[in-house]
Amino acid sequence: MTPDINKLLEIAKDAGKVVLDIYYDAEKSEEVEYKADHSPLTLADQASNNLIVSRLEVLTPDIPIMSEEEIHVSYDERKNWEYFWCVDPLDGTKEFINRNGEFTINIALIHNRVPVLGIIYIPVTDTMYYANQETGGWKIDSDGIKTALKVDKNSTDWISVGSRSHAAPEETEVLARYPVVKKIAIGSSLKFCLLAEGLAHIYFRQNPTMEWDTAAGQAILTLSGGQMTTLNGEPFLYNKVSLVNGSFISGAQYVTLHDGE
Repeated sequence: MTPDINKLLEIAKDAGKVVLDIYYDAEKSEEVEYKADHSPLTLADQASNNLIVSRLEVLTPDIPIMSEEEIHVSYDERKNWEYFWCVDPLDGTKEFINRNGEFTINIALIHNRVPVLGIIYIPVTDTMYYANQETGGWKIDSDGIKTALKVDKNSTDWISVGSRSHAAPEETEVLARYPVVKKIAIGSSLKFCLLAEGLAHIYFRQNPTMEWDTAAGQAILTLSGGQMTTLNGEPFLYNKVSLVNGSFISGAQYVTLHDGE
């Protein structure tokens, strides 16, 4: 199962165009609703979702789609999925609302609960990160320059990345156990991109995320040579009974909490 990566990149870029049309429209960008869990929902979330889902249904009609903005099917129905798309049509909605540009389009393909393809597109900077098992990880900048992604496993002075909007005090305590000399707070799945690009070395997340928040980033990180596990070193898997993720630790190399904590 190897979907055409170039067509997938086109879908992500087209979704980014739809998002930017709304982002740069002062009136439309200010239209925000709130879901039952109090998380924000913009016109851009919905427009991007509609584009991505409709295009994926045409490109890969036999692969089911799990998206943040779709009605989620029951676990009984999805538990036997071998492949499925895991989509966040606008990751970093709070960053979108705050107008800092740190939001992304996330598309991932999951095979037997493991991310095997990931695309993260940054509309504001027109920058694409992607990875699959055939090609490894790549970055394409706004000038079309393509660069292979490779984590930095050699540095003894680490840079950590963490959430701009959802940081937890426990993260500071854990990061103190590693040779972290600098910390970067950044929105959305951009944290995984920095790890994959060798510009950061560790990302520990205490607060919960959803599967679509991490799937594309995990694929890009791991297929660029990095690691992502639960806090006790177990594989970080998808299509769980609950789509809420537990805590995780990810980085340029295998890291886990000391003494099995």
